[in-house]
Order: sequence, then C-alpha cells, then structure tokens
Amino acid sequence: MTPPRQAVLTKQAPMVQLIDEAGSRHPDPEFDPWVRDIGPAELTALHRDMVMARRLDAEGTALQRQGELGLWPPLAGQEAAQIGSARALHPDDFVFSSYREHAVAWCRGVTPTELMQVWRGTALSGWDPAERNMAVPQIIIGAQALHATGYAMGAAWDGSDSAAIAYFGDGATSEGDVSEALVFAASFNAPVVFFCQNNQWAISEPVDLQSKQPLAQRAAGFGMPGVRVDGNDVLAVMAATRRALDRARHGAGPTLIEAVTYRLGPHTTADDPTRYRTEDDARVWRDRDPIARVRAALAATGSDVEALVREADDAAARAAMELRAGVTSLTERPPLSVFDHVYAEPNSQLERQRARYARYLDLFEAEDEAEAEAEDEAEGGPR
Repeated sequence: MTPPRQAVLTKQAPMVQLIDEAGSRHPDPEFDPWVRDIGPAELTALHRDMVMARRLDAEGTALQRQGELGLWPPLAGQEAAQIGSARALHPDDFVFSSYREHAVAWCRGVTPTELMQVWRGTALSGWDPAERNMAVPQIIIGAQALHATGYAMGAAWDGSDSAAIAYFGDGATSEGDVSEALVFAASFNAPVVFFCQNNQWAISEPVDLQSKQPLAQRAAGFGMPGVRVDGNDVLAVMAATRRALDRARHGAGPTLIEAVTYRLGPHTTADDPTRYRTEDDARVWRDRDPIARVRAALAATGSDVEALVREADDAAARAAMELRAGVTSLTERPPLSVFDHVYAEPNSQLERQRARYARYLDLFEAEDEAEAEAEDEAEGGPR
C-alpha cells in the first residue's frame, strides 16, 4: 500500500487574511471596504451559519452510516469558505455547485431535507433551481463551471446585472471543462466568479501533485484576475467574493478565487482518508478550525461567546432533529417520475422513452405474476 502523503500548502504564497488563527483582526486597505458593514452582530450570524452547516453535515454522515443515505460528501473544515462566499451573493445571483456545497445550499434557502433527497435516492433533484437560484449539485467534476459561464453570458446579453458563481475543488482545475469555462468567460467578459475551494486533496492526491504553483496564478493565463484567500477566514472570503461579484456586475468580467482550506473528513463516506494522508497533517488543519477562529474574533469584540455558542448549538441541534425526521419520512417516488422534470415542455422523444421504460417495468410485473401463479400451482392451486 502506498504510504500516506502530507498535503503541502502549495508554495506558501500570500493570501488575503483579515482574521488570523488567533482571532486577531488585520487591516487591509484593499479588502476592508468590502466588509465595512460586518460588525459583531453580522459576525455572530456568520458564526451561527457555520455551526449549523457543521451540525447538519455531521448528521448527514451519521445517517449514511446508519443506512438511511446511500452516500454523503462531508464539508467539515470548509464552512468559512462556503458561508462567507454564499452570504456575499445577491438574491438574483445564480449558484452552480459541486456535490459538497451543502452550506451554500443552506444559505440559498434549500431545506436540509430537500438537500438529502438525492443522497437517499428518492429523487433526482431536491429543489426547483428557479426558486432557489441554485442549480442542483453537479456530480461530473468541473462541469458546473461551463454551466455557470453559459448562464452568465446569457444574463449579460439579457441586460441583467446578476452574476453567476461556480464552486469546484482543486482537483477540478485539472479537468478540461474548467479550462474551457475560463476561456469562454474571459473571451466573452462573462459576469461569473469561479470559486475554487482548495481543500488540499483531490480525493487521494495532494494539491501539490495537481499544481506546482498556487491555483490562483492560473487566472492570469486566461486573462482574468486571480485572488488567493485564506479559506478558513470567513471575513476575508466574504470580502474577496463581494469584490469579485461587484467587478462582474459592472462589466469587468470574471475572477478566479482560490480559497485555501482543508477537508477534515473523507472525500465521501465511501472513502478512507487514513490510507493517503497523515494524522499530523489533519491535526495542523484542525488547529486552523474556521469556527474556532470566528469565535476568537467575537471574543475580541467583547461578545458573550459562551452564550452565542449555546444559542447556535441549540438551533443546530433542533435543525438536526428536524432533518433526521424529514429524511426518514421520505418515500420512494414512482419509477416513471424520472421523466417529469427533464424538459420544461413535453416532446415526442421524451414520451417515446417514457413509453419504452413503462413497457420495461411491465416485464417485471408480469414476471412477478407468473411466479405467484407457479407457486400457487405447486401448492395445489390458489389459496
């Protein structure tokens, strides 16, 4: 077996950081204006979001381990990157995510039960993208970057001032889809933000194998600015995302943000991270915990942190109970419902596929009936 490798914080390049690991606030004349409105009350709300995200994520893992979900991709450790960026969005901005952005979905109004439907296998989509301004999670690595770019180009042509944001991991930057999206976005000046959560591991390979230079530096080759931000600093993430979105809205084109963070848990619940990374590596990043950092920052403002933690934990526990009740009450939908939301309008090709699939399902029903009749005859006739 290949020995575990340690993730390297790629080329220790400078990062935007407004709150350090001890909770100390660092002034930054370039990014401070973008979070001037964030005081103790707003920071408390961000803390509550992060606690909620971590608790619901833990519940997702527990539900999978208990057989209630087929799979679950944990986000633990990436709360600041997701909450800070999602809370920077305007309501009419559109999100294109990968399969790990549960906290982003939370910020867009997706209920935890809606989020779980796909992972329980009871639906192909848990919510209406048009209602949440967030596409359903993309499983194909990097494909959402193309979707975001196309949407942004359309929004610009329609004269809208909304922007799109695409979330992906460091491993996705090695995919052709992401490179193609960056080319199109730069060429057509699309109002889109590419938000890369560099969580140090593309499943089992460290980021220094993916790139010998910081990922944000790739942006220059595509003709757009790249920003490297401390992904465990919720304030810095918000500032960088707000600036990039404002730039997009005012016709200045796309931005690539690299949020340097860490995946504390496995890639999915089907993964064993101890096979490819060391405990020392994980311990270093646990010391950089994004929730502990924001608590330290709140303490520095004189806030009653113990009370804030109790309130956030209580709210998260209630949400987790509601989530468990919601998930276990989900029922399987009829097989033919898979065709219900493929197109906005019915078409003959889809109807032919539906009819063909219905005939296929009928074969199983006929087999069941034949088996039942055979059992009856073997036992001396119908009972």
